[in-house]
Amino acid sequence: MDWITAALSLCGYLITLALIPSILLKKNRHTISTVSWILTIILLPGLGGIVYLFFGINRVQRRSLSKEIANQSIAPKLPQIVQNQLLSSEDYLPINQNLMRLAQNIGHTVPTFGNHVELLTDTNRTLGLIKQAILNAEHSLHLEYYIWQPDQSGTLLRDLLIEKARAGVEVRFLYDGLGSFGLGKNFFKPMREAGIQVAPFLPGASIRERWSINLRNHRKIVIVDGKMAFTGGMNIGDEYLGLNQDLGFWRDTHLKVEGPETLQLQQVFAEDWFFATGEALTQQEYYPSPDPTGTVTAQTLLSGPEKNADVFLTLMFAAINEARNSIVLTTSYFVPPESLTTALESAARRGVHVRLLLSSKSANPATVHAGRSYYDSLLDSGVEIFEYTKGILHSKTLTIDDCWSLVGTPNFDYRSLILNFEVGMAIYDRKFAQRLRESIEQDFLNAIEITHIEWNSRSKFEILKQNLCRLFAPVM
Repeated sequence: MDWITAALSLCGYLITLALIPSILLKKNRHTISTVSWILTIILLPGLGGIVYLFFGINRVQRRSLSKEIANQSIAPKLPQIVQNQLLSSEDYLPINQNLMRLAQNIGHTVPTFGNHVELLTDTNRTLGLIKQAILNAEHSLHLEYYIWQPDQSGTLLRDLLIEKARAGVEVRFLYDGLGSFGLGKNFFKPMREAGIQVAPFLPGASIRERWSINLRNHRKIVIVDGKMAFTGGMNIGDEYLGLNQDLGFWRDTHLKVEGPETLQLQQVFAEDWFFATGEALTQQEYYPSPDPTGTVTAQTLLSGPEKNADVFLTLMFAAINEARNSIVLTTSYFVPPESLTTALESAARRGVHVRLLLSSKSANPATVHAGRSYYDSLLDSGVEIFEYTKGILHSKTLTIDDCWSLVGTPNFDYRSLILNFEVGMAIYDRKFAQRLRESIEQDFLNAIEITHIEWNSRSKFEILKQNLCRLFAPVM
């Protein structure tokens, strides 16, 4: 029996090794992820091959192509949003001019002026404002979420949607099948009975594809009557309100948007909804003429594997290189591509004050260990690193020179920047950037700084654990 077991093990290992040529044949601009998958297969005989088949990137190209076809199909039918478009950037600071041009070229959206953008840093207040906006809805409610929990918070908000649907408001609910895996027939039944249209992001996907960790819709969007929108890092669930005792306090950053940028977010939802359902939301009633309610110039950007460029990776790289005075980054997952690590280190070495606020704990501890493996070179270059200790840090923000900001759903890691469907808002406004930085200054009070002395004294076991996790960083 021993030789039979050995023979079966050898056959299984050879079969999984046969996957390596298929990985090498795949077109991939990020070769480090190719190396990571090959290592996974070799170091985890049998299991590595299974992990690749279910969670690998082999299906991204095919499914992302169908998303791009859907985008191209609906784009000509969507209303042309021309209200409050920025026609000239000459009155803006040079850094904002440069980043505007880049964002337009890679993101295919334009900056708009006359927006009111409110920074939301308290998750309970954020949810309260979303509830109030839902209650005030008169015509339509469009919601798109990565995680929506069927707990007390998620159920109460669902019931508000049901109440509005019964009152005649059109409600559409788009969710990610993996992120919101807890939602089932019992949760959706009263929604559908009330007339709410419900759809998963990946329509018609096989069971294997639906449960792949790739092709995730990580966007969080609420649009009310086409006039008000919410987006940012916060999902829906008790844990996001700090009600989960194991996770504790939850720190997140969200935006409340009024003005022409609401229409750009509406178009993002329309593209995703068309991909998921085939329904084209092209009626003018979903795109009302916006009232200029503020003074903020902003631009909605979205990324996904169907795009020709890695939008947020490219934008972050350029913004960091544009910095002359300060860079403040907050992220819940810090596993940066090498280009972004080099950009941060180069900025610090040329005299820019670079500060990173990172999470000290996570639902996925391996990402924390992998992220810490980057600390050595960052600290050597003069980057200041802080780990948040009050609870969970879930914010995803970047502010440059107190004049340009990015707030949204993308983390500072491979998955967010390369594979996920993400959305963010670039904000070309000094006052907003200062408000964002002031809010983060308070967070630094609830964080510990990682110093050279402390870091160099960590055990060899910790170093081994961090460097081992880093090998798999691109596939986490």
